Amino acid sequence: MSTQQHLIAPSVLAADFANLQRDIEMVNNSEADWFHIDIMDGVFVPNISFGFPVMSAIAKHAKKPMDVHLMIVDPDRYLKICKDNGADIITVHYEACTHLHRTLAAIKELGCKAGVALNPHTPVSLLKDVIQDIDLVCLMSVNPGFGGQKFIERTYSKIKELRALAIENGTDVLIEIDGGVGLSNAGKLLAAGADVLVAGSFVFTAENPTQTIQELKAVDPSVQSV
Repeated sequence: MSTQQHLIAPSVLAADFANLQRDIEMVNNSEADWFHIDIMDGVFVPNISFGFPVMSAIAKHAKKPMDVHLMIVDPDRYLKICKDNGADIITVHYEACTHLHRTLAAIKELGCKAGVALNPHTPVSLLKDVIQDIDLVCLMSVNPGFGGQKFIERTYSKIKELRALAIENGTDVLIEIDGGVGLSNAGKLLAAGADVLVAGSFVFTAENPTQTIQELKAVDPSVQSV
């Protein structure tokens, strides 16, 4: 893991959409670092989330960077609209990009940080030729499309493989974990080399979401063994 303290990115998909502004303000006032925004098209993943009008509404109130995760086919068509609606980081799926190198260049040309997400079955070794062009790698630790799924244990070894690949290529890519993250596994994920933890239902269904974020932020990876 890099020297900075780990980052917490609550996933807005798990927020209460009838009280969205309230939940955005909660994240603003918490120790969270980013907003994690999932855009799903019902094609690449078997679910549809919110679209760009909702993302734009979130951006009006968000006071922290917006980490946008495109779980969609043909993401290149939507990179500029992502930027225009407040994205600071745009993450595309390896599995959805025919010309990944070109897509990453297009994201950076917009002035955003470029991320690549990998589904649970996709090996990290496939990023070897583009790792130096990536700012963030999002490892899916559940199968994407729905919240509240069971964490996939293989994720720990994927984090280690990815960190080794980054070191080998002299790049300090951020490693983000998305899916099934909670206090029971946060320390172990960080000890393995993760930098950013995405937490959705674990935060937003908690009795005290602000305190839950604080607890995730306070996790000490040095007391964990992997």
